[in-house]
Amino acid sequence: MLGATVRTLGAWPSGWRQPGAHRNPYDDPEVLARTARAAEAAGLQFLFFGDWLATAAEYEHSDPYLLARLEPLAAASFLAAVTERIGLIATVNSSHTESYSVARSSASIDILSGGRFGLSVASGSEARTASNFGWDRVHSDEDRVAASVEFIEILRGLWDSWEDGAFVGDAESGQLIDPARIHPLGYVGTHRSAAGPLNVLRPPQGHPPIAVVAAAPATRDLAAREADISFVSPRTRAEAIEGYATAKQDAAAAGRDPEEFLVITPVLPVVAASRELAWEVYDRLVQSVPVETAAGVIPVDRLPANRTLRSLAGVLGVPLNGVLIEEVVPARLAARFSALGQQLLEVVRERSGRTIGGLRGVTFRHLLVAQVVAAPVIVGSPEDIADHFEDWFSARAVDGFTVLTAYLDEQFEAFTTLVVPELQRRGLFPREYAGHTLRENLGLGLPANSFAP
Repeated sequence: MLGATVRTLGAWPSGWRQPGAHRNPYDDPEVLARTARAAEAAGLQFLFFGDWLATAAEYEHSDPYLLARLEPLAAASFLAAVTERIGLIATVNSSHTESYSVARSSASIDILSGGRFGLSVASGSEARTASNFGWDRVHSDEDRVAASVEFIEILRGLWDSWEDGAFVGDAESGQLIDPARIHPLGYVGTHRSAAGPLNVLRPPQGHPPIAVVAAAPATRDLAAREADISFVSPRTRAEAIEGYATAKQDAAAAGRDPEEFLVITPVLPVVAASRELAWEVYDRLVQSVPVETAAGVIPVDRLPANRTLRSLAGVLGVPLNGVLIEEVVPARLAARFSALGQQLLEVVRERSGRTIGGLRGVTFRHLLVAQVVAAPVIVGSPEDIADHFEDWFSARAVDGFTVLTAYLDEQFEAFTTLVVPELQRRGLFPREYAGHTLRENLGLGLPANSFAP
């Protein structure tokens, strides 16, 4: 299972600074269309659009893709018209949207796309987002997740409110509909209610696949009970294997078929034709991240606090007085690093091939950037990236991956043209789409209509 998470300004904090990289959100329509067509040509099963319902200047250096982004349902609608096979998964926030409106929009996009739509249901909130919707406080996780369960139940009930064959269209008799096949919902819950029926026909997929980003115990439980797809972010391979087994067990305990519950994790590959060339790309990405260059020397305004030598010293457990950021770390100093500092050295080695005392030494910049950018970065040749995918999949750590891209378009093109063929060569990824709908391409069955006899 392979998809891509779309962040037009890139998933690397300063990836937009690379030569030729996309950096103007006004050009997003062209970039979205190019990305979708490249993903479809490679046979990726889906594009995933996350969301965030607030903005702030502080995101400029930490998360530039959050500054300005197209609304996910609108992006999916746009791409439905310029693609034919790839799935389109858009995020809505159940805390700040109404079930009926979302059921209507999602059913419409599924019809317009020929059954290629998926819906990611988020429930999180924070103070800035809450204030945008007139909330004077952020409700508890328990309340928001409980309301999200009702949100999903209403969606499915509204999608089912038109049975197949409800539109008769008999010109001779004058009968347009069969009213016996149109059902009010009459849902009344603790947090939400909806009368129904929906004023859109049942989607081609019956229910567009539901995804949940399972980042906390409450959302992991929600995913196991209600979602078709669980997006998880394990920190290590061992954690992924344990989490995968637990997720499948939780789904079975909820009375579901674990094979119909997909666990997908993000990965940020930095790819080139050879490992050495990929290291060069990664080094350029490291150089693009604004950090304190010497004590008190700040290159840009609003620099995040974790990008200073003082913050790095706290992680390494050693003083860094008088250090310059581009200096190579001396072996005698590295020997005194804390356990966290030793882990950071390993991260730098895995990403860049740099080692203490090696021909390509570890710089303080590489250490600081490795600490700042905690994304699941893998750097290497197509074979290296494919090895990682094959290892995790064979170990039953995941059902698939969603690919983050450091910057568009070059790095996404490198993944689709170099890594995907290698995965296909190994028999790990199909050369053709399995079907025409997102459910078919994810290997998910068609749900029965809850109102049908």
